[in-house]
Amino acid sequence: MHEITLIINIVVALVVAFIGGVIARRLGLPTIVGYLFAGIAIGPFTPGFVGDTETISQLAELGVIFLMFGVGLHFSLNDLWKVRAVAIPGALGQMTLTTLLAFGLSQLWGWDVSSGIVLGLAISIASTVVLLRGLMDNGLLNTPHGQAAVGWLVLEDLATVLILVLMPTLANETGRFDWLGLGWTLVKAGAFIVLLLFVGKRLIPWILLRIAHTRSRELFILAILAITLGTALGAAELFGVSFALGAFIAGVVVSESPLSHQVGADVFPFREAFAVLFFVSIGMLVNPIYLFNNIGHVLALTALIVLGKSLITLLLGSIFPWQGRTALVVAAGLSQIGEFSFILGQAGIGFGLLDQNQYSLILAGALLSITVNPMMFRLISPTEKWLQKSPALWRLLDRHRPKPLSVEEKVEGHVVIIGYGRVGRHIANLLEQMSIPHLVIDSDAERIEELNQRGIPNLFGDASNSEVLTHAGLARARALVVAGPDEAASGLVVAAARDIAPKLPIIARASTEEGIKHLADLGAQDVIHPELEGGLEIVRHTLLKLDFPLQEIIQYMDAVRHDRYDMQVNTEEEHRLLHDLIHATQSIGVTWLTLVPESPIVGQTIAEADLRARTGASIVAILRDKQVMANPKSHTVFAVDDRIGFIGDEEQIAAVKELLSVQPLGKETENL
Repeated sequence: MHEITLIINIVVALVVAFIGGVIARRLGLPTIVGYLFAGIAIGPFTPGFVGDTETISQLAELGVIFLMFGVGLHFSLNDLWKVRAVAIPGALGQMTLTTLLAFGLSQLWGWDVSSGIVLGLAISIASTVVLLRGLMDNGLLNTPHGQAAVGWLVLEDLATVLILVLMPTLANETGRFDWLGLGWTLVKAGAFIVLLLFVGKRLIPWILLRIAHTRSRELFILAILAITLGTALGAAELFGVSFALGAFIAGVVVSESPLSHQVGADVFPFREAFAVLFFVSIGMLVNPIYLFNNIGHVLALTALIVLGKSLITLLLGSIFPWQGRTALVVAAGLSQIGEFSFILGQAGIGFGLLDQNQYSLILAGALLSITVNPMMFRLISPTEKWLQKSPALWRLLDRHRPKPLSVEEKVEGHVVIIGYGRVGRHIANLLEQMSIPHLVIDSDAERIEELNQRGIPNLFGDASNSEVLTHAGLARARALVVAGPDEAASGLVVAAARDIAPKLPIIARASTEEGIKHLADLGAQDVIHPELEGGLEIVRHTLLKLDFPLQEIIQYMDAVRHDRYDMQVNTEEEHRLLHDLIHATQSIGVTWLTLVPESPIVGQTIAEADLRARTGASIVAILRDKQVMANPKSHTVFAVDDRIGFIGDEEQIAAVKELLSVQPLGKETENL
């Protein structure tokens, strides 16, 4: 077939990419590897079906636009500022040194100066997709080390945008640096940025808000696509800057809108689909025969990307006061190149700075570095332990490790809470009300400052690091509560805590049903699914409004919990024990007494009456004005006509009746 239609190209590319992505994930590799090999399979250098490179490349431009729009949409100066001590000197230093080393390597190969510079810049920038996937798979995304790596990468992305703006200057035919061209390029780029930030910043969010009020999802998505693609095209045609810069600035502007999260969700499918075509188009440019014939060049470049960039990061870590583990995580995460390297390489080809064979070397380096990147993450802990065997070397690399607070050494019989987010905050507040000592571990400096102001013992750091947990006094603790939403990170915490304190009760939070079983297998005795508990609570309130008996509601909720928790977590023996306990609880009677005006405790608080100490019976609920107060607080004041629910044996209930001089209204046996 001499003419291949657009539809056939798209279908074949997506199908082959899907197969490649599935195989890559089966092998534990990033899906990008599968997409690149899919491109090689349908490229002009391999037998079989040959896709139309020009057609797919044009579609791939949309992938570049959506990728850069996503970078701008999620760009946050505040997040970057939090990790500035690592990100700014680290990213700039690493990019500079990597570019110089790659330039030197290119000169050994006989490349010209411009090609060497482009090569250095291309391999100095890591892949956002690969980094985020690696951090998530290893439970490091929400740790201070992961945040530092992400901030570092954000700065590299900004540098990529600037490089794309300046690249035409390198491509002048005179062989001299065109300062006039550089100035004019910067003026046009600056004019575009100013126009979009000052005019578009007001206009674009206003348009999106007006469209959202129409409640038409189709119009909203169409508006997003029009803004993204229109801005990118306008930047290129009217201001002479790249599509990438236009899309990035458009993303930054849209991020200011209160609808930015919805925009990100709606753009995501388009970004992913066209990004796949982008990676396929990159793979189609790879010439396997050339790479095989130049295997020495390929291996040398890959070694520079994987080992060279890692060693540079560790060197910078020894110069700047970073945490040792931060340097190791960043070194592992950024020891690869990806989509932005491809974008720079393609721009280099477009401006005549690279030839096709030189670009193939960059692609080969990307393929191999992405393939070995998961192994780099697995080497973090062994490398950390090996470095710690040399105290002098480790002290040089770990000069900024968070120091444990002196207060936590005095805490005993406490509850350790991992994470001070919404869930952790509620737990801490409740424990504080109940005067139960507790200690909080969190990696957010602002939350730690809040805890310090409240006088709550705390530790700053990554709880998945056993060294941090060691300072939490787990051996003296009553329980450990893992309240973070990231199941991968929670799993690391549970496993580390179980090694430190084998008998410590551990309560963990799960986000998925699979996470319940996973966390239980790691050693958590109780695993809670907040979404399930929230749903059950809504059901309880709903059924109470429908006048269903409380006992039936509780039995239903217990049955649901049994199916969702117990069947996945508990052993058969534990099931039998739980069944016996449920039946024992159901057999406990609740005696309800009504307070008359003559009752001696009317006007007193529960604490002042101290009925439990005087009679042995416990108050479980108060019915007042058709409102039930379950487990009323100690400061609750008794009032006339209150119906009070007591549990206790016959002797204790008799003592209550005698003390209050009232008659019981009835005895009910309900599962409390």
